[in-house]
Amino acid sequence: MDFTPTEEQSAAQELAARIFGDLSTHERLAAAGTGTDAELWKALCAAGLVGAVEDIGVLGLVLLLEEQGRTTAQVPFAATCVYGLLAVAAHGTDEQRARLLPALRGGTAVATGAFPANGVGVRATAPGRLSGALPFVPWLRDATHVLVPDADLTLWLVRTADTQVSEVETTAPWAAGRLVLSGTPGERLGGPGAYESVLALGRTAFAGLQAGVCAGSLARAVQYTSTREQFGRPLSTNQGVLLRAADAYMDTEAIRVTAYEAAWRQDEGLDAAAEVLTAAWWASEAGKRVVHAGQHLHGGTGADLDHPVHRHFLWGRQLDAYLGCGAELLAELGRLLAKEEPV
Repeated sequence: MDFTPTEEQSAAQELAARIFGDLSTHERLAAAGTGTDAELWKALCAAGLVGAVEDIGVLGLVLLLEEQGRTTAQVPFAATCVYGLLAVAAHGTDEQRARLLPALRGGTAVATGAFPANGVGVRATAPGRLSGALPFVPWLRDATHVLVPDADLTLWLVRTADTQVSEVETTAPWAAGRLVLSGTPGERLGGPGAYESVLALGRTAFAGLQAGVCAGSLARAVQYTSTREQFGRPLSTNQGVLLRAADAYMDTEAIRVTAYEAAWRQDEGLDAAAEVLTAAWWASEAGKRVVHAGQHLHGGTGADLDHPVHRHFLWGRQLDAYLGCGAELLAELGRLLAKEEPV
C-alpha cells in the first residue's frame, strides 16, 4: 500500500486548504447559522475542485474532505461528490452522464443521498414511480437531485423539485430535510452492485471528513492548552492534559489511516468491504472520543456554544450518527468476515 498523494492530489488538497482556510472562518460560519455558505460553494466549484474528484480518485476526495472537516465548512461537498458526481460517473448511462455531470461539476446541480442501511421507507409503487418518507437526508434543502435506494436496493435518482421537502434541524448544520415521495418519478441509476458501491464510497468519504473534523478539534485544543496558563504555567505542561491530547492524536491518526486504506483499495479496484467498515467504525467510535476530548481540554471555554471548538463537537457527533453506531458497524463487519473462506 502506498498512500503518498500524486502531484494532482497534492495540488488539489493545497488549493482546498487555501479556499477553506480563507473563506470558512469563525465569523462567516457564525453568520451562516445553520445554512450553507453559498459564496464558499461557488468558490469551490469555480476552482474546479468538485470536478477534479473524477480525476484524483477516492483517496483524493478523502484528502479534500479532510480540509473541509478541519474548518467545518458548511457546503454540500461530500454529498454532491459521492451521491452525484461519482455515482453518476460510475453507474450512469452515457445519456445520464452527458446530461448531469456538467451541472454537478459546475455547482448548478447539487446532489445528496437518502441512504438508510436497508433502503427502508421507500418502495417502487409503479414503473419509475416511488413512494415513502425518510426523516433525515443531509443537505436536502440545497439539493436539486437526491439518490434514493428502494427496498430492493435499486438506486433511483429523483429531482427534489418533484418531492416534498421540509426543514429538519440536526446536530450539525447540514441543511437537512425530511423527504416525502408520493408516486414521485425517478430514473434508475446503475444495476446490481451499484448500491453497495455507493454505500462504500459514502462511508469512506464521510470517514475522511471525520478525520478532518478531529484534526481541527485537536489543533484548537493544542493551541488553547499551550497558551492558557494555570498556576503560572501552560495547561499543556500538565501530565493529564498531555495524555488526553496524545490519546486524541492517536485516535485521529487511526481514523485517517483506515480511511486512506479504504479509499486506496477502491481506487485500485480491490475488494474493500472490510476496510470500509473498519474505517467507518473508527470514524464513529474514535471520532466521538476526539471531539469530546477537544471540548474538555478547553475547560469552561469549551462549554461556550459560540466557541469554534463547539462546531467540531457538533460535526463529530453528527458524523457518528450518520455513519452508524460502533456496535452496528462491528456486527456488520463480523457478518462479513464470517462469510469469508479461511486462508
